[in-house]
Amino acid sequence: MATNPMQQFEVHRIGPEIEISGVNLSFTNASLFMAISAILIIMLLLFGTRERKLVPSKIQLMSEMLYNFIAKMISDTAGKKAKPYFPFIFSLFIFILFCNMVGMLPYSFTVTSHIIVTLTFAIFIFIGVTILGFVIHGFKYLKIFVPSGVPMVLLPIITIIEIISYLSRPVSLSVRLFANMMAGHTMLKVFGGFVISLGLIGGWLPLSFSVALTGLEILVAFLQAYVFAILTCIYLNDALNLHH
Repeated sequence: MATNPMQQFEVHRIGPEIEISGVNLSFTNASLFMAISAILIIMLLLFGTRERKLVPSKIQLMSEMLYNFIAKMISDTAGKKAKPYFPFIFSLFIFILFCNMVGMLPYSFTVTSHIIVTLTFAIFIFIGVTILGFVIHGFKYLKIFVPSGVPMVLLPIITIIEIISYLSRPVSLSVRLFANMMAGHTMLKVFGGFVISLGLIGGWLPLSFSVALTGLEILVAFLQAYVFAILTCIYLNDALNLHH
């Protein structure tokens, strides 16, 4: 176990260094665990949908529960117009969920604990939703910055606040996921270090905290994937159904 709790977040190159036009494209531990998460997702969906039994197996039941969970979330949050975007929301949710859960395994790497990963997701969503809003509504999409019923005196201030709030969406979306995963794993590593340093006699208290914190982190791993997906649905709803 690493003595430095931040050492678990270091990105290491695996294999030879690959550089093209000054851009480092080397395969890293982050790439490895992204690939592992993707393979696990493919296996779950393949085995879960291979045999459609009337009495579902455990893996089929898990696949159907994930499908129905995301379908209901999209329907409740963004309405029927968002159904064509189900594959994207489902892929986003399940990939973040599996990256979070794989990161809970000992000696693994938590991909979502890096701001560059979560920010890439958030910027892609932000740009995609903005383009979609302008494609559907044209320049009327700018009404999103002008809430209805606001007095003319307050309109300039409210408009500035709405613009800042809109532009900060990718930052808040990415930092929320990154900060929660990084903070939780750091605390787990710190308490794990206390268990080892205090030994059998004094290590029972930090060990009990570690066990409780592990359960909490598993819950947080699911909740953060859910929050990321549902906020994406809310942003999508703003683009599809202009309420301002």
